Formats: sequence, structure tokens, C-alpha cells
Amino acid sequence: MTSVSPLAGYPAVQEYLFGLKAGGIKFGIDRMRILAGLLGNPERAIPCIHVAGTNGKGSVSEMIESILRASGRRTGLYTSPHLVRLGERVQVNRTLLSEEEICAYVAELQPLAERIVSAGSIDDRPSFFEFMTAMAFLQFARKRCDFNVIEVGLGGRLDATNIVEPEVCIVTSIGLDHCEMLGNTLSAIAGEKAGIFKRGRPAVIGRVPPEAEETLRRVAEAAGCRVVSVRERFGEDLSGYPETNLEGDYQRWNAATALLACEALPKPFRLPDDSVRVGLRSVNWPGRWQRSRIGGRLAILDASHNPEGAAVLDANLSRLREETGKAPVGICGALGTLRARPLLEVLCRHCREIHLAVPHQSRATTHAELEALVPRSFAGHVVRATVEGLFPAPDTCTAGNEDDVIVVTGSIYLLGEILARLEPQRGPGEGRLQDF
Repeated sequence: MTSVSPLAGYPAVQEYLFGLKAGGIKFGIDRMRILAGLLGNPERAIPCIHVAGTNGKGSVSEMIESILRASGRRTGLYTSPHLVRLGERVQVNRTLLSEEEICAYVAELQPLAERIVSAGSIDDRPSFFEFMTAMAFLQFARKRCDFNVIEVGLGGRLDATNIVEPEVCIVTSIGLDHCEMLGNTLSAIAGEKAGIFKRGRPAVIGRVPPEAEETLRRVAEAAGCRVVSVRERFGEDLSGYPETNLEGDYQRWNAATALLACEALPKPFRLPDDSVRVGLRSVNWPGRWQRSRIGGRLAILDASHNPEGAAVLDANLSRLREETGKAPVGICGALGTLRARPLLEVLCRHCREIHLAVPHQSRATTHAELEALVPRSFAGHVVRATVEGLFPAPDTCTAGNEDDVIVVTGSIYLLGEILARLEPQRGPGEGRLQDF
């Protein structure tokens, strides 16, 4: 077996992980199964809920975690990507994985990855995301969590997290995103996400288009899963949906999905009603229509990265304009023109001025590409900008006037870069390790 030199300190570990990330996305669960087996299958140690979906899967995951914690459970939460710090992806009772823990886990995993390659059982070493997934399973088992919430990274069927045997499986929503990997129709994408359904386990379905729901139900039926549907339970009248401290109609849809998932848990894991209420009222999920104050001005930070998300943003901006009586100043950036187009169309309907910023990611849409997508009918100012120029210091934003409302939206990676500058107490941003 090839010997492995230990990595000296966190910067070296970051470089090693970046090298793995540079290898790109690797679909398939064979590597993850082998790696987990070498670790003693820590994913089997703790019961869990598995969450997939085009949008809302992060919010639903955090809502469920908040409910479980309100009931007194010790929780493990695995989500991706992170906003600022890599350790955000793996949390126990909302305590982030520390740099020291990441170093220790990489030291444990690195020789196993080389062993997998040496054995020739598969053609390459585990990916960055598979390393992070293994860290999550180890951390949750060693910290003796009572219950885990595991968010799918991308898709579902071939995602590294899909080695778990959850108590409940969830698909929060279905939209056209990552089509190059998941398929070009709602039905195809639904089929990939329904790949997390496990035989005999409840399958909770959020508000999804009819074409997608038909596919989800067909897969669930074939797997012997009892289907629990948000629309069947709550209908179309929003007033009947559970409330949460997160703003927006779509967050009440997400709250309904989280509630049904908790109700679908087997009897040994059932939660009291007051835990559900308290949990849904105390959700901490930054960057999702997050209200803040920057230099005394109202600022909204909201990740919206695909057409489905842009439609939600449209409704939220309409309410914001009604609330404030003014058109906001928008700041946006995106990864790919297919995502940027609907986002800019929405912003141009509501903003008086738009600042275009390019996240420090290889897939980021350039200034020129963003400008080309601005509708010709937009009469406001369009400004090329940088994150550093817009947010030169904590509590400072140079866009607009002193009485303007600021709306930052688009890629979650852009929001992460901005939060790192606005809230330096979070620590230095780890943008190089953000993408997937």
C-alpha cells in the first residue's frame, strides 16, 4: 500500500481538499459504500431523515433539525454547500465542525482513500464531497447524536449520501436545474431525486408540479413507500399551512414538508406537538430572505439560484416594495446564464438600480454575460461591481443612497463572500471549497 505523508496544519488540509474538489463531481455510490465499510459503516449508527429537492432542501433540513433539537434530541445536520466556513456543512447541535476536527478526519481518511485506489476495486479515489460525507457520518456517530438530518448534495439516486437507510425520505420540490446531469424534463429530474426512496419507508412529497409528482408516486409505489403529500394534507390555502420565523410563502410550504416528515417518523421517534411549534419558530438559516442592517439600511440577503427560486423572489420583492414604498437597489451574481436570465428579469421588474458582481468561482457568469441578459426595457442603472468594492468593511455597503433598501440575491456563493466581509467573526471565507 502506498504510504501517506501527514498533512501539516489546516492550510495544507485545505489544499488537499481543494485538490480533491478540482477533480469534479463524481456520481455513484460505490466509492462511498467502500469508504464507509472501511470506517465501520458509521452511517448506520444513528437514525436519520434524508432530504432531496431542487429548492428548499436546506431550509427543510434545518427546520427538521430545529424541531428535533427543541424536543431535546442531540442532532447531527449535514448540508451543502457552506456559506463561509467549511465546518458549516457538519454540525452537531448547531456546533460547526472545527478546523482541528477537519484535520483529524482528513488524516484518518487520506490513507483509506489511497487504499481504495491501490486495491483497484474502483478507478479513482473518493471525491471531495465523499470525504465531507464521511466526516459527517463519523462526527455524528462519535458525538453520539440521537438523530441526523442528511441533505442530498446533488440529485439523489447517485449522490454519496444515498448509502443511508433513513426513517423518512423527503423530496421538497422539483424544478429545472442541473439539467446537464439530472435530465431535461421534470419527470427525469424527479426520477433521480426519487432514487433516495427506500423500501417500506415513508416518502414525503412537497409542492411539486403534477408531472413530477406522478413520477415520484410511481417510484414510491414500486418501493412500497407510503406517500405523504403536502398538497393532499394542506391544499392550496396558505392560511392553513404551519408558520415559521423564516419569511415568504415558500417557507410555509417548507414548514409543512418538515411537519409531515416529523409526523411520519416511526413511533419510537415521534415528537411532541410543542416541539414542532417551537422548532419551526426558531429556525436559523442564513441567506434565505435574511433581514439585516448595513450602515443603518435595511438589507435582504437571499440565495435564489434557479428559475423556480426566481419565481419566489418575484413574489417576495413585490411584498417588499409594498412594505417599504420604494424600489430597492439590487446586487446579484450567478453561476451560468440559464440561472442568471430569470433572476435578472425579476430584478429588473422591481429594482431601480442593479449592481452586477461576479463570485470567485470558475463557473461564475461574467459581467459581460450578465449585462447581455438585462432586458432592454430596463430603465435603471446597471453597474459593474465587485464584492470587495461593494462591501469594503463590516457594516458598509457602497451601493445606492443612504435611504435605499438593498437586496442581495443570486448564487449562494456570492452571499457567502459577502457574509464573510460583513461578519468577520465568522472567520475567513473558504470560497475555494464552496462549489459542491
